[in-house]
Amino acid sequence: MTALRIRKDRSVVSLRKLSKGEPDARVSRRILGIANALSGMSRKEAAEAAGMDRQTLRDWVGRYNAHGLDGLADRWGEGRPPVLSVQEQADLVTIVMNGSDPEASGLSAYTLEDLAAICAERFGKRLHPWSVGRLLHRLGLSRQKTRPSHPMKDPADAEAFKKSPASSAKNSAYA
Repeated sequence: MTALRIRKDRSVVSLRKLSKGEPDARVSRRILGIANALSGMSRKEAAEAAGMDRQTLRDWVGRYNAHGLDGLADRWGEGRPPVLSVQEQADLVTIVMNGSDPEASGLSAYTLEDLAAICAERFGKRLHPWSVGRLLHRLGLSRQKTRPSHPMKDPADAEAFKKSPASSAKNSAYA
């Protein structure tokens, strides 16, 4: 087993002080492991005292040597870029909020499959229906659908029916 080569621009005492003042516990343990190794502990002892494996300490020493203390912080990736651009997402929200036109499309309400087909047709990007659902949720929309109503329904007739004596007698029989 070869000794770890650790850059010596900071003393063991300064590393221990930095470890105590570090708000991120994970970074603090990494600094402490490097300080332990610099103080003369074996790699195994230094790693175990800092709560990590010997190989893990070696990996963090490599990042410390290359990048200094900044190299000890976690670097999370940005993740996969979104399939739809910001403008396309805004267009999709507009499509959902406007709702479907039953006379033009034959749909009374959009399903996730319908929206995936619209994305493929309008934007040229294929999405799985579940991906469309996750996207809509991320954009602040829920899966609630409006209750379908017949296009020829007259709200005034519906109110008149609710107030008619025959309707109230029928409803009271079930009460």
